Amino acid sequence: MRLIGTLCMGLMLMAGTAHADDAVQPLPKLKLDSSRTAVVGLSSGAYMATQMQIAYPELFPNAALVAGGPYGCAEGKLQTALSTCMKGQPAPDVSALVKTAKQRAASGENGPLKNLAHGRVYLLHGTQDAVVAPMVAEAGAHFYEALRSEPGLSGLQVDDDGQRAFAHNLPIAATGDDCSKSVSPYLGHCGFDAAGAVFTHLFGPAPHAVAADARGNLQRFDQDALKPGGADALLASTGYLYVPPDCAAGKRCGLLVAFHGCKQNADAVGQAFVKDAGFNRWADVYDVVILYPQTRASFAPLNPQACWDWWGYSGSNYDTRQGVQPRWVVNAVRALGLP
Repeated sequence: MRLIGTLCMGLMLMAGTAHADDAVQPLPKLKLDSSRTAVVGLSSGAYMATQMQIAYPELFPNAALVAGGPYGCAEGKLQTALSTCMKGQPAPDVSALVKTAKQRAASGENGPLKNLAHGRVYLLHGTQDAVVAPMVAEAGAHFYEALRSEPGLSGLQVDDDGQRAFAHNLPIAATGDDCSKSVSPYLGHCGFDAAGAVFTHLFGPAPHAVAADARGNLQRFDQDALKPGGADALLASTGYLYVPPDCAAGKRCGLLVAFHGCKQNADAVGQAFVKDAGFNRWADVYDVVILYPQTRASFAPLNPQACWDWWGYSGSNYDTRQGVQPRWVVNAVRALGLP
């Protein structure tokens, strides 16, 4: 099945195709609204989301971080990532990390922070998280609160949602017995729709009620075609893209880049994250396209759990505009049509 024009896609969507197309396709060129763009991530994906926002604030003024810590926390050191940035031992030095973010923006390593002046940041973490300590996630909130105190950034909205009882996972609306556990596929049946909360905080009140099931098209796309300058971004060969019906029909839509957590890539959990996290049905409500890039596990460099690079396995500039994974993401959203 191929995307040959709007009519063909529209026919597929009318048939209710919320499954992933088996064919690996190029990313389609869509009409995207640059004023409605955001990143979201869980765990290592949350660290990746904050890296994308701070490196490219002009592209991603809005971010939702689930069970992650402050930008630049690991400082390029795996041991720091495992101790300070997961266990909070010692606690992250937020003032130093804010200083680094400001210096990088001033030097051009990252984009100007003034682009966050009207941005929104939603931070969600559970009180029962034993993987990324709640105090580390709180440090993430303190980082953004400190940025908000900078001249010209008082309009940055920071919402810290850290009093809910769940473990290291992404809560979903359904209920079950794994909310207090951190088990694959890391979607906790908590009776709390985190995806809906993400959309509300980043894009405002819902224009209408959400449906029980997604109605759009979930397709696989060729990630290798987007290598920046041919460089290996240490990603899987294929990723996923969700396109709501109205976006497929030519409407100008928002864009959300969703970063999975460690051991939550498609090789590890199949389509659980891209189909069951709850984002797709909310995307239909808000007319927001969702890009689901996928990592791959490796032992050289050392990344056996297929995490996003938030400590430097892809190079020393991993959390700046020069990082190979951030550049890959920019290639992907440009290919989709983001101005």
